[in-house]
Amino acid sequence: MELMSPSTTVGASPSLHPCYSEQAHRHFARLHLAVAPKCNIQCHYCNRKHDCANESRPGVVSELLTPDQAVQKTLAVGAAIPHLAVVGIAGPGDPLANPEVVFQVFRALTEKAPDLTLCLSTNGLALPDHIDELCQHHVGHVTITINCIDPNVGAQIYPWIVWRGRRLRGREAAEVLITRQLQGLDLLVKRGVLVKINSVLIPGVNDQHLVEVNRVVKAKGAFLHNIMPLISRPEHGAYYGKTGQREPTDAELAALRDICADEDGETGVMKHCQQCRADAVGLLGQDRGAEFTLEKVAVMHVDWQAAIVKRAAVRAAVEQRLAMQARFLQSVARPSGTVRHLPTPTTPTLRVAVGSTDGQTINAHFGHVHEFLIYDVSPHGAQWVERRPLNNRYCNGPTTCGDGNATLPDAIQAIQDCAVLLCARIGFEPWRSLQEAGIQPNSEHALESITEILPTVYETWRKRGQRDTTSAHARSIAPSGLA
Repeated sequence: MELMSPSTTVGASPSLHPCYSEQAHRHFARLHLAVAPKCNIQCHYCNRKHDCANESRPGVVSELLTPDQAVQKTLAVGAAIPHLAVVGIAGPGDPLANPEVVFQVFRALTEKAPDLTLCLSTNGLALPDHIDELCQHHVGHVTITINCIDPNVGAQIYPWIVWRGRRLRGREAAEVLITRQLQGLDLLVKRGVLVKINSVLIPGVNDQHLVEVNRVVKAKGAFLHNIMPLISRPEHGAYYGKTGQREPTDAELAALRDICADEDGETGVMKHCQQCRADAVGLLGQDRGAEFTLEKVAVMHVDWQAAIVKRAAVRAAVEQRLAMQARFLQSVARPSGTVRHLPTPTTPTLRVAVGSTDGQTINAHFGHVHEFLIYDVSPHGAQWVERRPLNNRYCNGPTTCGDGNATLPDAIQAIQDCAVLLCARIGFEPWRSLQEAGIQPNSEHALESITEILPTVYETWRKRGQRDTTSAHARSIAPSGLA
């Protein structure tokens, strides 16, 4: 379990950033502000689209924002989503090709949302010129897209760059770009900024070369390397899509990531990237951008100072919960080589409620479930008991989900005879209410197989050794299936 990490010299902590921490992305939301339309390079895989709501990939946005609109949207999202932790600028062009508007936004957010982590994603061409400004504005996380360190490879990826008023092409363009990218990486690491490297895996172009890229960025002190699959569908209109450049297979991507992860060095390899839009809102993989259009934000009443207080409370609750979970996992960890023994038949049966939409995996948000699947788990295995329908979901959108919702007691009552709830995600208020009712929520097994994880949950519960003496939920289940 990943605990809260110490800050770097500019105050950056990977534990709050959903892209920099696989643990954080389960709990903290991010917001991308689309204020940077201009770009200073052309990539064969990129076709920036404005006013596009139907595609989910980098470089695509529904609305371009002015600096004032970006700040207003941030305050609105930060009030509506209290687990918002990060605000980033990633396009739809390159932020550092639009430095005036980008730093205007950062200055305003430093004043009105000082608790939010600021980040930026860049191709790196203009990066060395803006290191001081980034640090002055406490931008503690910067992502650089580095697809190669060999100009001959780069010439196959970048048809041109604009450098000091001139358009450079081919190998010359790639050589300048690579030099500037690596220089920017060196300068950021020296200043204590956490740097993530994005690399697009392009079969037949840089697939073999990315291992060397990984070695170089590791040696230079990059915090994380994110190897992403090329998206090259013809309908997107990019050069690779039009020319039939194939995308990598899942197996090719996984193999390359594994090779890079096995290389010496402290740089991690990211595996939870969702290749987000440049105007993404919310948790990774659960975009809520449609709730925060310019039209909707304009009529929202926002108390930004109260929102700061609420975000602090939510963040503290998450950190406390993660720390408690880490201590618990450490307390039940077995030394290597220990023989695993099943509990004796006299051990109580554990009743578990599961949130699932497909009956196979733990894939449902607690607030969105229409029914719970109930299982009894014992040393002899897991037995399905029944489906328990709910008349009303706890969440039905941002205005009917949260404090005081009348449906929460009904949901808790429906599983009152269960000791554990397994779900993909759960909010902070229902988490606390469930615990107070003697039910332990668990969202650590999202998307895992129900039947495969139930024995593990049972063993962990048994070793905890508390509920059989402190909660009625731990007693043996009667033959009728009712506790």
